Amino acid sequence: MTVVNLMEAALLGVVEGLTEFLPVSSTGHLLLLGHFLGFEAKGKTFEVLIQLGAILAILVVYSRRLTDVAVRVPYDPAARRFVLGVLIAFLPAAVIGATMHGFIKSVLFETPAVVCVALILGGLVLLWVDMRHPQADEPPVGSGGAVLRPDGARPVLYDDAMRFPLPVCLVIGLCQCFALVPGVSRSGSTIVAGLLLGASKRAAAEFSFFLAIPTMSGAFAYDLYKTRHELNFNDATLIVVGFVFAFVTALIVVRYVLDFISRHGFAAFAWWRMIVGAAGLAGLMVYG
Repeated sequence: MTVVNLMEAALLGVVEGLTEFLPVSSTGHLLLLGHFLGFEAKGKTFEVLIQLGAILAILVVYSRRLTDVAVRVPYDPAARRFVLGVLIAFLPAAVIGATMHGFIKSVLFETPAVVCVALILGGLVLLWVDMRHPQADEPPVGSGGAVLRPDGARPVLYDDAMRFPLPVCLVIGLCQCFALVPGVSRSGSTIVAGLLLGASKRAAAEFSFFLAIPTMSGAFAYDLYKTRHELNFNDATLIVVGFVFAFVTALIVVRYVLDFISRHGFAAFAWWRMIVGAAGLAGLMVYG
């Protein structure tokens, strides 16, 4: 392990923190950047384990709301429904991810062209959905949370991420399974599902944040268990460096991303995905 390796780990941690909660695929960015930097981690474990740093940022930013939910679970049906909804949304990806873990890590994670194509296609889908769902005004008091979108299209049915119906949570969870392909984006797939089901952009993004907690914590624990005998001191040091930088960066990003999405939507992220995917393909053709 050299100083250069530590700097690369720090850079990858910053990229993880910047992209984990944006619909641009943090894993895709890490794999492409690691490929062109020549950064190699055993079994691509580094890219999975440092994501927990970003998840801890969510726990910090939403600590008050999550603590409130935990306190109310014994006696409040709404709190229990929220927890159950997140668990229902988490299960499909957990089952499929555990079943296909070997294929995902040994094939998909090792094929940068797959990441580039997924980034481009996902960007096109995100741009299409963003154009179909311009941001609506806040629902007026007493409206029941439903308000027509500015273009007169389908109304916003769900403006509170903690009150999604259980069937909506299940569909969002099923769509999260697409993100097992690196480059698709976990947050992108869940946000798109939420929008198509009638959620506001802010609520769709916020539910994606909450769903990230069990999803990425589970991925961290499972990957650490599978690779526990392969990691050495150098690997652990690089992971800790990436973890810390991911946490600090994500802590800053999470505080501002919802306001940006509420005002500007997802078009900027869609274009960014397509640019990165196209640049990645060009780099692969030139450099391999």
